Amino acid sequence: MNQINNIVIVGGGTAGWISAALLAKKLNASSQDGVSITLVESPDIPIIGVGEGTWPTIRKTLQEIGIAEDEFIKECDASFKQGAEFVNWYQDPAKIGKHSYFHPLNATFHAAYDFNLAPYWLLDEAENKQPYDLACATQSYISSQGFAPKSITTPQYDAILNYSYHLNANKFAKLLTKHAVKLGVHHIQANIHHVHVDTAGFVKSVDTDTHGTVAGDFFIDCSGSKAIVLGEALGIKWKSISDIIFNDTALAVQVPYEKADSPIASNTIATAQAHGWTWDIGLQNRRGVGYVYSSAHTSEEHAYSTLVDYLGMPESDLSIRKLSLNLGYRQKFWHKNCVAVGMSAAFIEPLEASAIFLIEAAVNMIAEQFPRHVSELEYVEKQFNDTFTLRWEKSVDFIKLHYCISQRRDTQYWVDNVAQSSIPQSLQQKLQHWRYNVPSKYDFDYAFEPFVLDSYLFVLYGLKYNTDLQLKHSSYVHAQLANKKFNDVARLNEHLSSLLPTNRDLLEKILKNGLSKI
Repeated sequence: MNQINNIVIVGGGTAGWISAALLAKKLNASSQDGVSITLVESPDIPIIGVGEGTWPTIRKTLQEIGIAEDEFIKECDASFKQGAEFVNWYQDPAKIGKHSYFHPLNATFHAAYDFNLAPYWLLDEAENKQPYDLACATQSYISSQGFAPKSITTPQYDAILNYSYHLNANKFAKLLTKHAVKLGVHHIQANIHHVHVDTAGFVKSVDTDTHGTVAGDFFIDCSGSKAIVLGEALGIKWKSISDIIFNDTALAVQVPYEKADSPIASNTIATAQAHGWTWDIGLQNRRGVGYVYSSAHTSEEHAYSTLVDYLGMPESDLSIRKLSLNLGYRQKFWHKNCVAVGMSAAFIEPLEASAIFLIEAAVNMIAEQFPRHVSELEYVEKQFNDTFTLRWEKSVDFIKLHYCISQRRDTQYWVDNVAQSSIPQSLQQKLQHWRYNVPSKYDFDYAFEPFVLDSYLFVLYGLKYNTDLQLKHSSYVHAQLANKKFNDVARLNEHLSSLLPTNRDLLEKILKNGLSKI
């Protein structure tokens, strides 16, 4: 009577179907003694699909589900992503012209956790020294030149340089649906109009409009910002972060390439604007472009004109969607026999494309510690809530970092973003320490940090954060080794440039010939 044998997932989309497919695989849903999984999906709610970016962890997820890489690329209009280019975040471009830096997916030539090149880069006083990202990471150069992270002879999911993908979210959900059903997931298309909760606060079942009552032992809420189970039925409140991250609205549009052979960017392009930023993502057959902005700092009319100006196209030629963004996270993510995954749990603007990664991380933890008996619930609930509260708080810190160390002051939006009152105390303390110390592995001592040391270094020194090392100059005694590593990066740039195809060239070969299985 107290066993947990049946999971009901409420909601589809990326969160619902990643949850369904991964849990079906990890909990062996197709076996007689496995966990039964049912997904109830509304046929009336469209997939938002803002951002369409992933992290390298998605490659392992796709492999585990049983999706071949070339199948995924073909069915989801996917392209290779090697990081992000941040344009005009440093200062007002009207004063200094265009400025950009890369946050690549590859770490430094050797990860900073093992040997930190940042202090040697900072202490180099040469006038013509390379920007930090180009000096320390081959991938920054390769990505900026539009090269792919692998070649056609590189096997499925293997890499020459680390990579993830840009993808069509609607097509991705359909592909996940197909494979999840193969893995034993029962798919119900229906609207839920009531959630039954017993006197002890446990969810027992949901009533649907076309399939009657669907009962379960454990519920995963993937119903998006409505959070109809954890939020509406169980009353778990939402904690807003609008006092830290100001962007509450997005305009999104799909734009065709000018020519069939136009280059496909090998990175997300995030361009700072007067009251927010634009994303620009290259898929195989189109670009996904949008503007994320603060409605408290600009008007809707000005926001539309900002996006139109960025695209350089008449507004009449564009089909622009407007989306409201409720930024924040639940006070609890797991309560009793219900856990929220995806936007029902939390949402931070898509600046670093962390949403799908945190879905994967949540489902992996749920599977690893899945309670097959109600007596286990209390412990795993606390473990999950503690872990993901910390993960989301650290994600907020990292996203805020991009704004609060900017030297832009051209609008009130940027002035407000550097105000101390808008910067979390945890981030303020780190920034104060980093005024006289290079970030080190000791600043990132939690096993499940979503953003690691190298990520912070690329943003800090991409935005020319001033770390004064004069009092510690004599401590850095490995200048010869550092110079060797800088030279190794430059040599590898040259080698890979002659070896790797462009993003478009590789994708076209994959669409035609597929990828090697071994």
